[in-house]
Amino acid sequence: MAATLGRRRTLKIMSATAAILPFVPRARATVPAPMILDDMSGEPGRSKLGTRWAGFTDQVMGGRSTGGARPDVILDRTCLRLSGRVNTNGGGFIQLALDLEPGGVPLNASDYQGFELDVWGNGEEYNCHIRTTDVRWYEQSYRATFQSKPEWQTIRLPWSAFAPHGLTAPLNLKGLQRVAVLGWMRDFDADVAVGRVALF
Repeated sequence: MAATLGRRRTLKIMSATAAILPFVPRARATVPAPMILDDMSGEPGRSKLGTRWAGFTDQVMGGRSTGGARPDVILDRTCLRLSGRVNTNGGGFIQLALDLEPGGVPLNASDYQGFELDVWGNGEEYNCHIRTTDVRWYEQSYRATFQSKPEWQTIRLPWSAFAPHGLTAPLNLKGLQRVAVLGWMRDFDADVAVGRVALF
């Protein structure tokens, strides 16, 4: 009987103690706002990082693709437009690339989930490639694909979408050196434009 009363008193004390504990809300993980790398609002060809865009073809390595990049306005949107003919006879690409190393320092994107692109295109499929400090050869990169439309659309490419090519190292998010949009490895007329690029 005494033991039963003791247990009851203990339960009452525990209940009273629990009743006065303050409520502590669970901490939420903070999600950073998108980091805009360029929205084409400044000097043509220069990003918000202060780095330059460059357009080139496989002719730099003896290929036969033709084309280039230029500032343009499409559907009232300022952009950089990449257009030309991709020829897989001896090469197979044209590309629009953004340097991600302001002052020679690679971009640290470890707080973000991927790249976000505002793109317009001619309905063809295009590639997005990333170069990092682990890349030692021009054929190496981390690659994703996306489908374009003849309208502006925002495309999110999470890091998991980028597959290594010619590399075994995982994508080093603290060492991004370049991101590029490409007409890639099939014979077709490429026409794609970038209106904004950001990290999300």
